[in-house]
Amino acid sequence: MVFVHGTNVFCICHPSLLNREELSNALSTLLITLKKKINFFFSKEPFEDGYANGEEGTPAGEAAATYTPDSKGVVKFGWIKGVLVRCMLNIWGVMLFIRLSWIVGQAGIGLSVLVIGMATVVTTITGLSTSAIATNGFVRGGGAYYLISRSLGPEFGGAIGLIFAFANAVAVAMYVVGFAETVVELLKENGTLMVDEMNDIRIIGAITVVILLGISVAGMEWEAKAQIVLLVILILAIGDFVIGTFIPLDSKKPKGFFGYKAEIFMENFGPDFRQEETFFSVFAIFFPAATGILAGANISGDLADPQSAIPKGTLLAILITTLVYVGIAVSVGSCVVRDATGNFNNTIVTELTNCTTAACKLNYDFSSCQAGCQYGLMNNFQVMSMVSGFAPLISAGIFSATLSSALASLVSAPKIFQALCKDNIYPGFQMFAKGYGKNNEPLRGYLLTFLIALGFILIAELNVIAPIISNFFLASYALINFSVFHASLAKSPGWRPAFKYYNMWISLVGAILCCIVMFVINWWAALLTYVIVLGLYIYVTYKKPGIGNEFQPFFFSLFLHNSRPQCLIMTGAPNARPALLHLVHAFTKNVGLMICGHIHMGPRRQAMKELSTDLAKYQRWLIKNKMKAFYAPVHAEDLRDGGQYLMQAAGLGRMRPNTLVVGFKKNWRQVDMRDLLGSISIRLVVSQEDLSRVKVVFIFLMCCLTCFICALHFPFTVHLNEREDGGLQADIRKGKKSYPPTLSSQSPLNLADQRLLDASTQFQKKQGKSNIDVWWLFDDGGLTLLIPYLLTTKKKWKDCKIRVFIGGKINRIDHDRRAMATLLSKFRIDFSDIMVLGDINTKPKKENIAGFEEMIEPFRLHEDDKEQEVADKMKEDEPWRITDNELELYKTKTYRQIRLNELLKEHSSTANIIVMSLPVARKGAVSSALYMAWLEALSKDLPPILLVRGNHQSVLTFYS
Repeated sequence: MVFVHGTNVFCICHPSLLNREELSNALSTLLITLKKKINFFFSKEPFEDGYANGEEGTPAGEAAATYTPDSKGVVKFGWIKGVLVRCMLNIWGVMLFIRLSWIVGQAGIGLSVLVIGMATVVTTITGLSTSAIATNGFVRGGGAYYLISRSLGPEFGGAIGLIFAFANAVAVAMYVVGFAETVVELLKENGTLMVDEMNDIRIIGAITVVILLGISVAGMEWEAKAQIVLLVILILAIGDFVIGTFIPLDSKKPKGFFGYKAEIFMENFGPDFRQEETFFSVFAIFFPAATGILAGANISGDLADPQSAIPKGTLLAILITTLVYVGIAVSVGSCVVRDATGNFNNTIVTELTNCTTAACKLNYDFSSCQAGCQYGLMNNFQVMSMVSGFAPLISAGIFSATLSSALASLVSAPKIFQALCKDNIYPGFQMFAKGYGKNNEPLRGYLLTFLIALGFILIAELNVIAPIISNFFLASYALINFSVFHASLAKSPGWRPAFKYYNMWISLVGAILCCIVMFVINWWAALLTYVIVLGLYIYVTYKKPGIGNEFQPFFFSLFLHNSRPQCLIMTGAPNARPALLHLVHAFTKNVGLMICGHIHMGPRRQAMKELSTDLAKYQRWLIKNKMKAFYAPVHAEDLRDGGQYLMQAAGLGRMRPNTLVVGFKKNWRQVDMRDLLGSISIRLVVSQEDLSRVKVVFIFLMCCLTCFICALHFPFTVHLNEREDGGLQADIRKGKKSYPPTLSSQSPLNLADQRLLDASTQFQKKQGKSNIDVWWLFDDGGLTLLIPYLLTTKKKWKDCKIRVFIGGKINRIDHDRRAMATLLSKFRIDFSDIMVLGDINTKPKKENIAGFEEMIEPFRLHEDDKEQEVADKMKEDEPWRITDNELELYKTKTYRQIRLNELLKEHSSTANIIVMSLPVARKGAVSSALYMAWLEALSKDLPPILLVRGNHQSVLTFYS
């Protein structure tokens, strides 16, 4: 069968591979898409204006029609259970209970807070970058791999996805061994070891990982419930410690716990590094505690709304866990001294003159600890248990922290690996792409993760491997930050994150910090990580394995960076149409290609001389006026041939235009209609592009050009010429009359011409707080929305707001407005208002109909008033003539253009610019005169209007 994904990608699969629900969704999507394609290619009416009348649908429904929602019955988590809880459990690890007090003893309260702050800076920047990527389109399963592969492409994504999945698998072993060691310590205290310490760790670890595997295989719902229980225990353990700090028992004072004392706070505020420890070595020990921020993003495919859940859950988890870490560091540093003997006999009876420590001031002499003690911040890893009100609850907290982290990693690794295998980047792992059950659980991935974890558990010594795991996590963070910087720097049209609280330069700093921290933790592990990432990157780059049909990250990456308009502008001489040039330059400057096409006609020898002269002249003019564009002149017999030459030859390699820009010919009624046919033919060539090239279009958007016409109604040509002093002067040419190039009081322009001259340079000025009105009457792939969005990203247009107008039915205006708002939200397009026009099909006013009939009267054939032979002869000689039959056949279409003009005057007369869907006529079906009359009627007496038509290939996506 044929399965439709999105609007363009088709793949073959056997029906047995789909369950009934998936099959139903696939067939529904297929029928919708086929209906759309059939209507497009085989419509009975040759004129297409989509759903402007609201009879069959709206752009919102059309664009969203192919988006297939998730199957019913699938368990999806919200931001609390799915992201917040997981991140908090992963960040609150064993470090909180066993190592934080030791870090405070070494670095002091001040530097400990700095250590926590530095780790938080790295994780917060990464959290902001993750939020930006996660909100830049629809997020599927795969966590860090999905985010990186869709931003930087499969080369980096494939490399980081593999090591990140492996790191999570080994992290399971690390956390389980941490749990087993704690259990073995309890067994040792009670003298109940089974074999010996090493083998007991292996036995307990193996049993534990089997139980965790059972919980994971039982389903995400059971795993989530287990996480909630573990979080409750962990919070109770933290509360137990806080309560214990306010209960300083006399029995705990010999062990160094005196309650909150200013003397202890002041003594512990500064550092006291011992045993060759330094600030960076302490930081390296603490930082792995902060590497759990992607726990929620790693199960992005199981979140109900990843775009909302990942930012809220991740950033809130970082905030809460940081406050808890800082709070506990300050608390333990204010209550417990660095060294204590645990001996009641060290109580001071008489005042000592040579003892100045905080303990001495509290009547305890621990000076004998210079030879070594068992208690205090520096010597006892179980300080939190000692301080707490109920010590067994702290042990339960340690168990909860280790088991929850192990469980999160056991779930994350298979999910990431499954997404990696689905993309078929490493063909040998394709078998692990298969999912089972309604949640598409990666059971094979669970088994592989279990075996990897079990192998490292049997080693029972992870002191060497732990730094490598931390470096793998940090490499992922570095690439996530770099992804945001890269996408922002490239100014890709596809980079439109809904999350706005990020900065490209901060993301770059975050990437650099991650690389630095990798070397601080372990320099050789950092180098090893770089070598592995580079090796995998080279493999994917040069091996070019088959990319999976479902996600296609390689094609997606190309699409993301090539979907911006690359424009071929039919300017003629560039200085002849400054308004058109400045408008296009506004959204292509620094990020897109702009080519000024100039068609020379006439005798070949003379034209070639002009061609050579103009090439240097106008390219210099473009450089002088800071226009980042190329000048491309060609010689042709007529405009049609010249347009075809430019479309085929302009550009180089992948730097080829994908958008054609043509100025509206205001005086079309006064010129020879034979000349006008060339201009019309250029547009028809664009809309009748060879369908066999559609596949190439989908990947590169380079061949099948998109036509949009800028209807700037200037009844003259303004030439901006260069003066000797380097400035510009205006030369206004109206018909055969030429005004003096230097404007003076002796030869002033009349008021009308002065206004027109001002209009010719209006796009050079800052546009101010006004509106860009988008009349989206047909889903042509989103170009009608993309152009206004690109304009608002530029400095001169940034204060303008986008208003969207769509056609609809009177009885469902609110529904259509909500549907469009939802669609624009998925496209990440900011808008100030949405207006649904329910009266779009109302008959236009009689006086406007009469005005249209008067306009077309000189071009009518009136065949009914002539003999058949005479009428046929005239139609053959003058094919632009409008026949009575044609006029009657397209009466409804004619009325629609007139009615749209009335609505445009009513709603958009004050807009800075109007962007509207362009009506397209098929060659030979609609006469040139009638088509031009439609455009004239549509755009009459309005602000500058862009009539835009895409080629039905999406330039706006849900996926970023």
